[in-house]
Amino acid sequence: MFVPLSRPDITGQEIEAVIDIMKSGILSIGPKVNEFEETIADYVGLKHAVAVNSGTSALHLIVRSLGLEQGQTMLTSSFTFVSSANVAIYEGAIPVFADIEESSLNISPQTLEEALERYAKKGLETDCMNLPPFQPDLFMGVDIFGHPMDWDEIERICERNGLPVIEDSCEALGTVYKDRKAGSFGLAGAFAFYPNKQITTGEGGVIVTNDASIAQMCRSMRNQGRGISENWLEHVRLGYNYRLDELSSAMGLEQMRRIDEILSKRDSAAKRYSELLSRIDGVTVPAIADYVTSLGWFVYVIRLEDSIDRDGFMDYLRDNGVQCRDYFRPVHLQPFYIKQYGYKEGMLPVTERVSRQTVAIPFFSNLSQEEQEYVAETITRAVERSG
Repeated sequence: MFVPLSRPDITGQEIEAVIDIMKSGILSIGPKVNEFEETIADYVGLKHAVAVNSGTSALHLIVRSLGLEQGQTMLTSSFTFVSSANVAIYEGAIPVFADIEESSLNISPQTLEEALERYAKKGLETDCMNLPPFQPDLFMGVDIFGHPMDWDEIERICERNGLPVIEDSCEALGTVYKDRKAGSFGLAGAFAFYPNKQITTGEGGVIVTNDASIAQMCRSMRNQGRGISENWLEHVRLGYNYRLDELSSAMGLEQMRRIDEILSKRDSAAKRYSELLSRIDGVTVPAIADYVTSLGWFVYVIRLEDSIDRDGFMDYLRDNGVQCRDYFRPVHLQPFYIKQYGYKEGMLPVTERVSRQTVAIPFFSNLSQEEQEYVAETITRAVERSG
């Protein structure tokens, strides 16, 4: 049996919607983008949504709309996809990091306060840079793997320190924190719609916010810096070609019409995995904090005991038809970050330890019970061989 790491949940409805757009002759800058934006905004419970061509573009435009500048610092997690930090570099700012907690794999209120106190007292010194004591200029909270941060406490800490907040909710569509949807925290949030996400537009993303000025700025910048009138040859600011097309928007609309069904299927698959895998010695299944009302599952990531050879474990899974991936490698230890900023091992001990233990296994909406049982059996044999 072969079980892929992910597979999009596409039906005839999405295919028909895309064909209709192709027949219409309007492939870009049309009504479907607006309709998709309105649907996302209503779902999250915010006033504005701005569709763009990727989650990275969404985060970049938020950061830029808030005026992050050359030499400033943005505090975020290192246990995330690299774009969470890269968007600060796009603006000449410096990404700095807080460690994560063991349970949620997110920055916690405690690790956030520890990082703020450390930077305020000691600054940051590496082989490549020397920052005297400082207060970060922006905080990007990441809801890793769809699990939300403890947002009430996080926002209180940031407000007390005068620290603006944005939410990287790219992996968390459908997640609810204390009856409040992910994406609605801080000044603005972002979702991504890559094929392995809860819903997909092929490629795509969206900015969500209650702030009209952020929405207006992002709309302009996604469209080559054109003004409100969108005069094709008038550019009022530096902009980008970050637009989402009509084909993608039509697909996204059909996916959003099925969002409850999709989330329910993913939740059922996650619960089945937890039941199957929690019986295996040496494997820890994902934990869900008490403050989570519901989790919009993105991926399913297990943790292995240190005694298990992860490389050998993953090789065995792949050799037996089970795709897997080490999720995530710390951002601060990526080769570019080491070269550019001098970051090194030992800076974020929990992040570094967790990153050596985590493995993403096959997970998608239509994952069958038979496939999951095969994955669990293969994991059992892999643990026995690699321990």
